Amino acid sequence: MTLPTPLAAAEEIHTHLVDQLNLALRRPGMYGGEAALRILIDHLLFVERRPEAWAQLQRGWEDRGLWTSIGIAGAFQDLFPAQADCHQISSVYAEFAQQSGWLKPDRVLTEEAYEALTGRVRRWAAADRTWADVTAEFGSPSVLFGGNNPLYGKTLGYLTEDPQQPMVVFHLWNGSGPGTESWPPEQEQPQLLAVRFGVGSFPGSLTFTPEGERQKPTIGDPRGRTYGA
Repeated sequence: MTLPTPLAAAEEIHTHLVDQLNLALRRPGMYGGEAALRILIDHLLFVERRPEAWAQLQRGWEDRGLWTSIGIAGAFQDLFPAQADCHQISSVYAEFAQQSGWLKPDRVLTEEAYEALTGRVRRWAAADRTWADVTAEFGSPSVLFGGNNPLYGKTLGYLTEDPQQPMVVFHLWNGSGPGTESWPPEQEQPQLLAVRFGVGSFPGSLTFTPEGERQKPTIGDPRGRTYGA
């Protein structure tokens, strides 16, 4: 008689879920988008015996204008052009992962570097910037949400070791203007649309570049939305 294979220990399950969440945060389109992030977080909260944290998180997001009937995606759809991926949404889930001790950054800023970044980034974003401009000015990100292909948008997150310090997030986009579907995109690399950080309201946390203002969707915008693709 063959004995059943022993189940993995709770610690192994937890480690596996954390690893999977970190992969899904970086490449959300490959893992199923926002729904996959919610499932992974739900499993982690179950393993940690704090399932009530999801409802608390959802209420907090709703109070800030980040949660809608279609999830985080709804908060972005009136302010950002359509994306080929949901990396901008992923960065919001990553903030909770950071606070929960799950996020594994590729780099952390010193306290001095973080203060310098937050002290000047809103003024810096008053001009149009590119992906290369961001990394040249502030270094490589703590987390890259999205791939390295410059033809696609992506989001860059910068953080310190202190989980209570808000992540500084750069939302970058590459695509075609309204009414056009040209490929490859008109720009050779992603353009910065907005910088986001802070624990207040979602609109109040955003500083749009001139390009970000130009690319805001309007009523009847022909560019469809593919969040979670």
